[in-house]
Amino acid sequence: MTMGIIRLTIKIAYPCFLLMLCTLPCPLRAQTPDAPATPAPAAPAWAQPGSATHTQVAPPPDFHRPSKNFDTPIGIFEGQSDIGSAVVTGSASYDSSTKQYTINSAGYNVWYTRDEFRFLWKKMSGDISLATDIAYPDPNGYGDRKAVLVIRQDLEDDSQEALVALHGLGMIHLAQRPEKGIRVKDMEFRIGGRGRPGGASPDSLVGVIAKRIGIEKHGDSFALFVSLEGEPMHQFGPPINLHLDGPFYVGIGFCSHLPDKSDTAVLSNVVLENSAGKIQ
Repeated sequence: MTMGIIRLTIKIAYPCFLLMLCTLPCPLRAQTPDAPATPAPAAPAWAQPGSATHTQVAPPPDFHRPSKNFDTPIGIFEGQSDIGSAVVTGSASYDSSTKQYTINSAGYNVWYTRDEFRFLWKKMSGDISLATDIAYPDPNGYGDRKAVLVIRQDLEDDSQEALVALHGLGMIHLAQRPEKGIRVKDMEFRIGGRGRPGGASPDSLVGVIAKRIGIEKHGDSFALFVSLEGEPMHQFGPPINLHLDGPFYVGIGFCSHLPDKSDTAVLSNVVLENSAGKIQ
């Protein structure tokens, strides 16, 4: 395996580290309690994604939507929720033969002071190891869409939480909402290398999208684990500290980063253990 030359760029923001850093869909069997389709209300301007002509901003401080919760098991998880009730209802399915979860979700973001995403969860306490492969079947989805591994205190849209995410363009982050209703802060990593396939020339910087990510809770410490190209999982960057009271909600999710348009992520080979040191 040749990694080429790795360029690291570090910048502080929140505190925030930026390191200038999904596969084929397969047939799945539906296994989700979806509500009947209803016309989607118009998404507010603040929820629209960033573009050349628009900057996404935090929602108004008093804006909340109750989550929609379904106590229907799916794979290893006990239930599902549309956290923050995006204007398009989410869905999920699990294929036991391939051990793949397909999650469909709209949602303006998992960020700021509230979240909108489809969440597959299990109530747990104590230490946690959670890891998964992540793929985006549609290569043209919004670049900031994110598949997430989350440990959160409750199912409300502004819950205290710790999470790791793989964005559509490859950024990885370890984030936390330290208190309920508080704005998220994070550490972000972008990885790229030169001399890799896909570059216009040997000097072109080519992005590297991680194959697998994980989160480990050990007491009040939460750490990000990564496998970039199939090598053994290893801790990536420093941990964060956050106290959650058990039981809490542990699981996987996805957000299209588009308030009124659903997209899809496929998460496979999920490892969930009620112990630290079990990520693989």
